Amino acid sequence: MGVSQYDLVVLGSGPAGEGAAMNAVKLGKKVAVVEQNAFVGGNCTHLGTIPSKALRHSVKQIMDFNTNPMFREIGEPRWFSFPKVLKTAERVIQKQVQSRTMYYARNRIDLYFGHASFLDEHTVEVQQENGHVEKLHGDNVLIATGSRPYQPADVNFRHPRVYDSDSILQLTTTPRRMIIYGAGVIGSEYASIFSGLGVLVDLVDTRDRLLSFLDKEISDALGYQLRKMNVILRHNEEYQKVEMLDDGVVMHLKSGKKLKADILLWANGRTGNTQDMGMELIGLKPNSRGQLSVNENYQTEIDHIYAAGDVIGWPSLASAAYDQGRSASGNMENTGQWRFVNEVPTGIYTIPEISSLGKTEEELTAAAVPYEVGKAFFSRLARAQITGETVGMLKILFHRDTGEVLGIHCFGDQASEIVHIGQAVMSQKGEANNIRYFLNTTFNYPTMAEAYRVAALDGLNRLF
Repeated sequence: MGVSQYDLVVLGSGPAGEGAAMNAVKLGKKVAVVEQNAFVGGNCTHLGTIPSKALRHSVKQIMDFNTNPMFREIGEPRWFSFPKVLKTAERVIQKQVQSRTMYYARNRIDLYFGHASFLDEHTVEVQQENGHVEKLHGDNVLIATGSRPYQPADVNFRHPRVYDSDSILQLTTTPRRMIIYGAGVIGSEYASIFSGLGVLVDLVDTRDRLLSFLDKEISDALGYQLRKMNVILRHNEEYQKVEMLDDGVVMHLKSGKKLKADILLWANGRTGNTQDMGMELIGLKPNSRGQLSVNENYQTEIDHIYAAGDVIGWPSLASAAYDQGRSASGNMENTGQWRFVNEVPTGIYTIPEISSLGKTEEELTAAAVPYEVGKAFFSRLARAQITGETVGMLKILFHRDTGEVLGIHCFGDQASEIVHIGQAVMSQKGEANNIRYFLNTTFNYPTMAEAYRVAALDGLNRLF
């Protein structure tokens, strides 16, 4: 059996793998991509980003219909089952797979479907489902195998009432009550989705507030909105054990509380996919969470073996993974077409959504930076009043002496789109990054973008 020769072998076809492969081809390299599943796209397309956001969109449409008086002429409020709503997400997944498969074909990238493992530092063996084995030699190798939900050994994930953020997409009923353990991004998003379907959610948070990396005011706003949707927030709690019953699940907390629900969704932590890959043969040692460490060029301890995406940990976002993969393959050629991805906007698709970039008030206060705050409440914007999406605000933090924009924090409908206007200004160098840009620029009216002008006026009015 011969060995196929490539300039770059990419393990994984998620955002990091795709970004690396496409960039390498543009640089004239011969590329192979190995995908363990039967379709390209990785967990992002099949289990994570795409299905959860498609789900969220459908649930939001249902909520809009049920709460908008105008629709009462059409019919009374309706509630849809989780499996029925899930079908919308499945249609989106199919379209994503079609698009991504076409990208690989158009760019003449060789796709191999099967389990990859290292034979040596340059050779990867691919075990295909039909028993066929391929050997690939790569001058460079990129590990972009992603992550999977962490599963503690004392919780029985084989039980039909226990799910993680992957298996929840196989849920065939709509529970009346559920426990979500872990109030990070995934837990908070699914709390929004299920409560929007009328499910009573207990959201168990091991910390003292939701998403503590966010600006506190934004975090508090999310908590308020979740409570309005009848989500029960339980902060500073840890599980002691999970008890299985015929008709549900009981979670025993260390505080002595007991929570009973129809199902449990475990959303507490993720683990890098580095198992059974022959890493020990080449001397690569993942950490306790299965993640690989890399330098600023995305190189592992072995110079020609790179890693990007969830498998290296922070920030574990599809947006960052694509850029990391692209940067890794650019760095292999020393073309200057790479960067270390360290300034990434946070996009959290709760209902309403959240997005932020830069420093929080807490960070600026701790660093003794003389900042000021400008706010625009959506309830006062014409566009928000027209759409009825009046919950939320845009918050700009800027240096009171220089006017430099230091942080953008947005909570509300389209927050993940709105933040990019602020991102563009923050990326400018020197005097071009200034709060006054938003006063000296004419925004379309009515738009949500106009929030920047309103917030800038509000902030500058606080100066003296």
